[in-house]
Amino acid sequence: MTFKQLEALYWIGQLGGFAQAANQLHTSQSAVSKRVHELELLFDTELFDRSQRSARLTEKGEEMFVLAKKLLEQRDAAVEQFGKPGVVERRIRIGVTELTAMTWLPRLVGLIQQHYPKVILEPDVDDSLQLRDKLLVDALDVVIVPDTFADSRMQSKVIGKVKSAWMCKPGVVQTTGTVRLHDLARHRMLVQGNNSGTGRAYDAWMKDQGVQPSNVIVVSNLVALTGLTVSGLGVSYLPRECLSPLVAAGMLSVIEVTPPLPVVRYVAMHKGEHRSALTSSIVMLAQACCDFTRMFQAQADEEETPAR
Repeated sequence: MTFKQLEALYWIGQLGGFAQAANQLHTSQSAVSKRVHELELLFDTELFDRSQRSARLTEKGEEMFVLAKKLLEQRDAAVEQFGKPGVVERRIRIGVTELTAMTWLPRLVGLIQQHYPKVILEPDVDDSLQLRDKLLVDALDVVIVPDTFADSRMQSKVIGKVKSAWMCKPGVVQTTGTVRLHDLARHRMLVQGNNSGTGRAYDAWMKDQGVQPSNVIVVSNLVALTGLTVSGLGVSYLPRECLSPLVAAGMLSVIEVTPPLPVVRYVAMHKGEHRSALTSSIVMLAQACCDFTRMFQAQADEEETPAR
């Protein structure tokens, strides 16, 4: 029995098909089929029900799937524990929100490539709710999202904070003094909605303040949200520091509102049973380079140190 055979069976069972497993393993569908056939010959039992159109595991196949999952995790843990960082070979699937992708994700990628040159990164940029769901079904190894998803199945560690501000196109709202939140709510509001961790946090916060705006447009994409705010369509909460160049250029104005928007914490999350030395190191690297204040930070600062 080989790890390649176990990987084939595991990914077929995990992803639901031979073609999907072949794509995950970067090989051909025939190679995946051959590995499964070898396992079946070795144990003289069928692992997949071939009377079904989809790849459905037999009862013995389910048992082998559970065993394969454990053995592959133990293999990865052994490699990470006893191998040097430079020789660790693994795929790591990282999910991030649009704001992270627009600010410090390039720095994180650079640090991971520097300390783990043989690790293959598979980034996924999506909204917070989708990233959470992908993590729960093992489609991702770690996600970096706003801290709005309490779940006993997942472990999280705070890596940074985001300061947001109400903004608008100059002239849409009077910005010379302080505006009450209840008065601001009379304007059309552009919000991120409940698929966004930030949207969920600020929607709950406004309800706590007794504010329920009646004229709302939900925009899930941060770039589109910024563009619509610049166009004068309404007022919106946007990351204050990284968009300061647009404020300096006169494209956006900051509205000082009372009470002010709360800071949103970002966390790195992974499933409790999937913690590994590599995952822990990547979370530490994320803590070291997390910086939501500037756009597209390509280089890590010299003082940043490796996680190991």
